[in-house]
Amino acid sequence: MTKARPEAGFDERVERDARLVDLRLSAWWEASEAGSRRLHEAVGYSLLGGGKRLRALVCLWAAEAAGARRDAALWSAAMAIEMIHCYSLIHDDLPAMDDDDLRRGRASCHRHFDEATAILAGDVLQAEAFLLLAGLADAELARDLVGILAKAAGLEGMVGGQQLDLDLAAAGKTITWERIERLHRWKTGRLLGAALCMGARVAGLDANRLEAARASGESAGLAFQIVDDILDETASSEALGKSAGKDRAQGKATAPRVLGSIDAARAQADRCLEAALSGLETAGVNSAELRSLLRHFVERQA
Repeated sequence: MTKARPEAGFDERVERDARLVDLRLSAWWEASEAGSRRLHEAVGYSLLGGGKRLRALVCLWAAEAAGARRDAALWSAAMAIEMIHCYSLIHDDLPAMDDDDLRRGRASCHRHFDEATAILAGDVLQAEAFLLLAGLADAELARDLVGILAKAAGLEGMVGGQQLDLDLAAAGKTITWERIERLHRWKTGRLLGAALCMGARVAGLDANRLEAARASGESAGLAFQIVDDILDETASSEALGKSAGKDRAQGKATAPRVLGSIDAARAQADRCLEAALSGLETAGVNSAELRSLLRHFVERQA
């Protein structure tokens, strides 16, 4: 695929909006109450420790593409999905899961604190994300956003995808692309689909467009995860901010391994990205900014 050149000022907008998300999350954390100072510090350490803020940006930019403004509901949606994503990273790094000591260029939560505190920090972020949405003034909107996010994070979403990952690692048999695709769609795609769908819902789009938005974001998430598999083999730990080469060392099923080569995996990522971009128009959120955002993260080098 020929890379599209983003519009002038795109990188600055990404950085600016990511900082705005950070400021909102920081304000939430500073205002939050916790019986344990250690637990409060662990939540802040993970939530405010950097990150691309891709899901929050997708949510914000999708809503704006459909004509919405950045009101309290939209910010709550963007923050909630980042909190769910952060909780998943904390738990994903645990010894019982991927057992990774590095996240976002520094010690993962369970290494900086301890395993029990890390588990609880993730639990806090999950609960508080839904509490944030449940507190919206528009009860119908709150109900819908909670439902979209919960479905994306649950049994046939992010958590179910993590279990599929564990099951495949233990299977010890030939793994097909179909199984890897379902794993990546659930573990990564569902949450990015929710981000796009939540932004569209805040903007008041109808059910058909919400479904198109969800499907578009899910395809983008699949492309993102395929690229993540590629970078695990080609980039350094310093560039990634997490342990590189870990998937192959653990014998995990990845897109390059199953499809036969890095080039084949990249071609598959390109096809998924094209499906995502095509879906934006059907969803009614086809802005140049959102298209550039999805391309930016799928075509990234680290």
